[in-house]
Amino acid sequence: MVAALAAAIGFLAVQRLAPSANVAEPVPIGGPFRLTSEAGKPITDADLLGKPFALYFGFTRCPDVCPTSMADVAVLLQRLGPLAADFRVYFVSVDPERDTAALLAEYTDAFDPRIVGLTGTPDEIAAIAKVYRAYYRKVPTSQGDYTMDHTATIYLMDAQGRFAATIAYQEAADTALAKLRRLLGPE
Repeated sequence: MVAALAAAIGFLAVQRLAPSANVAEPVPIGGPFRLTSEAGKPITDADLLGKPFALYFGFTRCPDVCPTSMADVAVLLQRLGPLAADFRVYFVSVDPERDTAALLAEYTDAFDPRIVGLTGTPDEIAAIAKVYRAYYRKVPTSQGDYTMDHTATIYLMDAQGRFAATIAYQEAADTALAKLRRLLGPE
């Protein structure tokens, strides 16, 4: 009995002194930002609170990834039906030099009017990319122009602006749809 008690005390002492599990703290995704909507109005992270939303970083001259992603989003929104009534997708331009608010409106509306274009100064775009852990950079082309290399992930955020999940580039539609349904809740 004494041996069992000593073993239990020893076990508890080791547990108390042992470091907690090797679990890394989650990296926060999302945070404060200030941009300009395709309607030319200021928009901040606080304006998005209250309903789940999605954010995508891209540019209107993107030859393949952005239009494919936005076409996929448009199909997902259609498949969600009434569940998507108040859900918005925000297309954040990583090319503010060329992507004006008017151009973003034309571009996003070509896919679905629920997709809203956002732009800003280079510093504002850098700030939102930083808090969302999104990558982008200008890549010169041989013709003296440039293109943009960028993250091709759709960030899904809950109604409190907390990171919920991602949709990867060309992720299976049924998998992406299931993620959206979980985010948006029951119909």
